[in-house]
Amino acid sequence: MRTALTIAGADPSGGAGIQSDIKAFSAFGVTGLSIITSLTAQNNNSVRAKLVIPPAFLRKQLDALLEEFDIDAVKIGMLGSSANAIALSNLIPKYNFKNIVLDTILSSTGGFPLIDRKGITAIKMLMRRATVVTPNIPEAKALSGIDIKTAGDMERAAEMLYALGPEYVLIKGGHLKGSPVDILFDGRHFDYFTGVRLKGKFEKFHGTGCILSAGIAAGLAKGRPVRRAVTEAKAYLERVIKERTKGTHR
Repeated sequence: MRTALTIAGADPSGGAGIQSDIKAFSAFGVTGLSIITSLTAQNNNSVRAKLVIPPAFLRKQLDALLEEFDIDAVKIGMLGSSANAIALSNLIPKYNFKNIVLDTILSSTGGFPLIDRKGITAIKMLMRRATVVTPNIPEAKALSGIDIKTAGDMERAAEMLYALGPEYVLIKGGHLKGSPVDILFDGRHFDYFTGVRLKGKFEKFHGTGCILSAGIAAGLAKGRPVRRAVTEAKAYLERVIKERTKGTHR
């Protein structure tokens, strides 16, 4: 069985972070491993506090896993600090990781900051190691400096982020009005992925970015090309959201 590693924060509610990532890996038939970057106090509605794991301990976790496992794909989520982002940027070539999906998490859905002030610069450094980066609209704006209000703005932001070094940029358009549209850019072509906006118990769903990026990583671990991995991950995310609206999945 193929193996995917999530490097992210822990969510005690299970709706996001490594707990959500492991669920996604399992749904795709991939063995899931995890390295914790941060502990959080949160539920499905809000993040209350975080406790960041230092880079030295992050590396100890990596070393322990790599003594036993081969890694087919890596999903990187909440890093908690710019120091962790910089450390990981330096460790990736050392360990020769492949199929890296970077979810450029800067804050929670409710606006709680999940990385320090130097985080944007550090994440830009880390992006050059990524196969796919998956910013949402606020993250793409913060990383590119472009005020994104239309699909055209999303394309311009994708071009700027692509110039930072990832192989693909997937900008998630759920924060814009109307039917959600995600745009994938490979340096030459734009692919549009349309979806259906679903409403749940809360105004905004918790952990959708984690689910999508983990699903993409799982697909890459199984040898899927990027576009197919994105398509399958989006289909999985839609199923999870529909289950949540029915109250059958937390």
